[in-house]
Amino acid sequence: MTINCNGKLLSLNQPKVMGILNVTPDSFFDGGKYKDEKSILNQVEKMLNEGATFIDVGAYSTRPGALNVDEATELKRAVPIVGLILKNFPDTILSIDTFRSSVAKECIENGAAIINDISAGLQDDNMLHTVAKLHVPYIMMHMRGTPQNMQKKTDYDDVIKEVLSFFSERLVATKSLGIKDIIIDPGFGFAKNLEQNYKLLNQMEVMSIIEHPLLAGISRKSMIYKTLGNTAEQALNGTTALHMVCLQKGAKILRVHDVKEAMECVKLYEQLIA
Repeated sequence: MTINCNGKLLSLNQPKVMGILNVTPDSFFDGGKYKDEKSILNQVEKMLNEGATFIDVGAYSTRPGALNVDEATELKRAVPIVGLILKNFPDTILSIDTFRSSVAKECIENGAAIINDISAGLQDDNMLHTVAKLHVPYIMMHMRGTPQNMQKKTDYDDVIKEVLSFFSERLVATKSLGIKDIIIDPGFGFAKNLEQNYKLLNQMEVMSIIEHPLLAGISRKSMIYKTLGNTAEQALNGTTALHMVCLQKGAKILRVHDVKEAMECVKLYEQLIA
């Protein structure tokens, strides 16, 4: 199980950690923390030193109800950050978290290696064609609607079956264009209520029938802190507990705010299955 990142084959047989770098003012946990070069580089260095294989750069907040940001603003935020990181840490494998093909293209051409699309190509008709032309790994996530209205779109008859059906359809679309390195993200917290998130997590191993690597993004999300009755800032312990579940259910990439703790979870998991 490998993906090609800027010409280098990377194995996902052992789980990897993807560190989150949001350069937005309004992300649900770390919005506004990384708004100057020093704070951005310090955080990237910290995550790399703690063991992150990937750094995921996001310039558009996708928290529930987040304000829409225009394309020019997202480009203005994202592209310089890609250049800044690679100038200082040239071996970094950067993922760009965007649903816009223009942002994806600019960031890849400036050295990013992976496209992480919350909409699986449904928010931009040019996205899949762009991914195919760029020949880069593509993370596609399940979501209904947009970040602005997704929480009103949780009327599933069976969330597991419908998520699987969604990916079956999107895989036909991607593979027909020759896209090969595809990673699946079930989309915890995106158009799913608390009970649906836990059902999806509890049965996540069924996603293995898709035969593509799984990414789990649950870090500090409301499915954790609402259950525990605390806040995103207090949800690290809960996040770590569910990261172990994600690994046991087949996740190959953990997308996280806290790399050190996630790496410890991966090490313990590997010892458990050794």
